[in-house]
Amino acid sequence: MIRSERRGPIAIVTIDNPPVNALPVAGWYALADAIRGAGRDPSVHVVIVRAEGKGFQAGVDIKELAADPTNKSMIGVNRGCFETFAAVYDCEVPVIAAVNGFCLGGGIGIAGNADIVVASDDATFGVPEIDRGALGTATHLARLVPGHKMRAMFFTGAMATAAELQHYGSVERVVPREQLLDAALEIAEVIAAKSPLVMRRAKESINMIDPVDVKRSYRMEQGYTFEINLYGDSDELRQAFVDKRDATLRDADELLEP
Repeated sequence: MIRSERRGPIAIVTIDNPPVNALPVAGWYALADAIRGAGRDPSVHVVIVRAEGKGFQAGVDIKELAADPTNKSMIGVNRGCFETFAAVYDCEVPVIAAVNGFCLGGGIGIAGNADIVVASDDATFGVPEIDRGALGTATHLARLVPGHKMRAMFFTGAMATAAELQHYGSVERVVPREQLLDAALEIAEVIAAKSPLVMRRAKESINMIDPVDVKRSYRMEQGYTFEINLYGDSDELRQAFVDKRDATLRDADELLEP
């Protein structure tokens, strides 16, 4: 599901969980542990997060949530996502996200918190959470696209291409899929050749001047996810996704105070 390898001072963490690289609770914690472990290793100068298969990452395992009549999986996956996104952001060395195919939900959290993003020319980015009865990763999407574009994507579920994100300046390089890892390695090698002490302090200092506390912001979003789950529509939206049917939703006046 999650595997790690080394190429000299470059650590490569790969997500490989077919068919779409959606991760269950255990997968999120494993990914967080792999990234944290790499960053804490003094011989690692840079980390690449990449994926096998047809897409980078499709968020949480909706089927795992739908199959759990308790809130245990929901709490676990939310905490697991928080740990992974924090691991990327807090990693002691620069993190490069190499994004192929679809990058959805949790994938946005990874890419949005990465220091550098490279993408294949078929990569697309989006946050379909609202259609699945959840919220989250607007914090991270806002690091990839301008404010009004973020709102439009978040409310409609629309996707953005790698070329669009490169135009916004958030994707460093767009290449054919077969060249994606090489492109990430090329940038990683430039970083790895620099003073590791200086680079680690540089990463820390850049985080310190960030205008948005991404961990606190994302935790706030998660609070709203828990709130909407109490209404019950989230369960129906998740089950409809699993069943591949339209969801049966109640009118707002049944749920909200006048």
